Amino acid sequence: MPHDSEWRETLYQIIFGHDTPSGKRFDVVLIVAILASVLAVILDSVRDIHAQYGRLLYAIEWGFTALFTIEYLLRLSCARNAGRYAKSFFGIIDLLAILPTYVSIIIPGSQAFLVIRVLRVLRVFRVLKLVEYLGEADVLLAALRESRRKITVFILAVLALAVILGSLMYVVEGEGNGYTSIPRSIYWAIVTLTTVGYGDISPQTNLGQVVASVIMMLGYAIIAIPTGIVTIELSRVRGRAAESRRCADCGEGGHDPDANHCKWCGARLAVRSSAHVM
Repeated sequence: MPHDSEWRETLYQIIFGHDTPSGKRFDVVLIVAILASVLAVILDSVRDIHAQYGRLLYAIEWGFTALFTIEYLLRLSCARNAGRYAKSFFGIIDLLAILPTYVSIIIPGSQAFLVIRVLRVLRVFRVLKLVEYLGEADVLLAALRESRRKITVFILAVLALAVILGSLMYVVEGEGNGYTSIPRSIYWAIVTLTTVGYGDISPQTNLGQVVASVIMMLGYAIIAIPTGIVTIELSRVRGRAAESRRCADCGEGGHDPDANHCKWCGARLAVRSSAHVM
């Protein structure tokens, strides 16, 4: 094996090899560095701390950015498929974790977006052998994708309802009671339908309060709809996943996603392949 290939393979095992001792140590050090960098950004947003330690925190921020930039370039250099890694979830997060500092040179204050680095600690799932939780996240994402059309229709229906109710309140209450325009009244209707209730606008007339009461009760019913949609799709996705795990010996399906043996004949089930983007 050429020397360059050996070097890349060694680097790959350290950076991506979370099952190796060196890879585990690298991930632990990386997670600590990520948390320390996020803490520095948070502390820098406190006025008193910024006034006293602003320069130090600024230097720390650039130090971590330089460190993460080198790490990102090393990942690209040793990844089995650099393009695939760059377009993967972790690849995009790794890039976004360093961009705000450089952008802050042009747009001051944008370094606050560095808190996105906290998403990088999701690697702790690999370090602590909790990869099955990532599998559960895949199931949830699949359910959300399956229900996106129904939820889109639902949101459009709610927006249409908000326009109608907002316009109604504009007519009932009028400008004298704070409903100065239809857009502002629609804003009130959305706030009320979602049961947020900021209280910056409130109906003053008896008829307006009756309409508002109906909208509030309607809001509670509306909130339950998207939850039900996602729950149904989640059950369907889990059902398909269980059905797809058929035993090679007896042909029976219906196994749990984390099952290792057939519950009908006891034979060992085929291990589900998990795609690792490197």
